[in-house]
Amino acid sequence: MPHIFRSQDIRGEFILLGSGTSVGVPVLGCGCSVCLSSDPRNKRTRCSAILGLPHGNLLIDTPPDLRAQLLREGIGVVHAVVFTHEHADHIFGLDDLRLFPFVLKSAVPLYCEPLVEDRIRRSFDYAFKQSPSTHPGAIPRLELISIGTAPVEILGAEVHPLRMIHGPNYQTLGFRIGNIAYCTDTNGIPPASLQLLAGVEYLILDALRFEPHPTHFHLAAALEVVAQVKARHTYLTHLSHEFDHQTMHTTLPADVSLAYDGLRLPLRMDDENVSSAKH
Repeated sequence: MPHIFRSQDIRGEFILLGSGTSVGVPVLGCGCSVCLSSDPRNKRTRCSAILGLPHGNLLIDTPPDLRAQLLREGIGVVHAVVFTHEHADHIFGLDDLRLFPFVLKSAVPLYCEPLVEDRIRRSFDYAFKQSPSTHPGAIPRLELISIGTAPVEILGAEVHPLRMIHGPNYQTLGFRIGNIAYCTDTNGIPPASLQLLAGVEYLILDALRFEPHPTHFHLAAALEVVAQVKARHTYLTHLSHEFDHQTMHTTLPADVSLAYDGLRLPLRMDDENVSSAKH
């Protein structure tokens, strides 16, 4: 039978596909109360997000849980991908993009920094070999497009990459798109990036655990960033099994919440503060 294409229209929406750490929650073999919780908000797949832009769906990162995340949200196609960085929990679901070129009639564009491109080319070398494919869809068709911190237009929207610090040895990218900023895998936001966050309505921000960590914000440090940025609401992501959703809901400030898989936010490209944040 021919494939009948089906995908939910998510234009004007931001969807958090995954809100968990590199090992996810529940953690394999763990018997803590959060890992055994029946609250679906405590079930956290690896971090990623997708935005419904004017000309298609823009995915942020390709985690190992990507296929399950897209099926869960009814999203049948990804039109382009931007990457925060090259770590395994953010790229190793890349092969799940193989079906999308059948819909796009072209390769899937991947926007990333040179270090990410190098990791993708080495980890998925079969996708870039010159030997002919045995059959359509046997390998992912990918187009690598280099980006830095300069704004870039993708799928009809202006995307603002934000430099982030991820411990002493790594740098990552956050992204501001319209009224939403996505800043995972970081424990330091340089002043220039903080300036680009000015006036943002929704901030999705890394907060791994209660105690300090060498490469991620812990809760107290994340709340310091919240106080600086002053977003309308901040959702904490990349969450470990230390955080129980219901318990934290009663202890966090009113303008801060734990994120959860499947969180949906309204995406607006005409936010009055977006243009001023460019300068």
